[in-house]
Amino acid sequence: MSQVFRVERNKNFTVMANYHLKDKRLSLKAKGLLSVMLSLPDDWNYNMKGLARLSKDGIDSVRSTVNELERYGYVTRHRIRTETGQLADTEYLVRECPPDQADPLEKPAEEKPGWENQLTGETNDGFPCTGEHNTIKEKEQ
Repeated sequence: MSQVFRVERNKNFTVMANYHLKDKRLSLKAKGLLSVMLSLPDDWNYNMKGLARLSKDGIDSVRSTVNELERYGYVTRHRIRTETGQLADTEYLVRECPPDQADPLEKPAEEKPGWENQLTGETNDGFPCTGEHNTIKEKEQ
């Protein structure tokens, strides 16, 4: 007999692509931080310290995790300069999936997941990566 866990969702929940949750390149910490970042409103304006305040991890842990997400294309960093050329802000583009990843629903027919692939855990769950993203600005300190 197996145990069954059910999650009751009535309010205050987030809908997001499963793509990053199935990406084996990402650490569990990166998957969690990206999920938190995607759960925040699009106009959320925070910095590394603000992200660190959302959990018990320190700022160095958050910074290294954001760097991991950047390395795999889930986060893109862009430095914003004033009219005089001074650095003002850093803008982070946060994505549900990296831009270079193909839509899993557009696979050729012969590559559709079969039971052999499902047993090894090598397939995607078939949900498309929507390309939706959040933009986050960080004030330089």
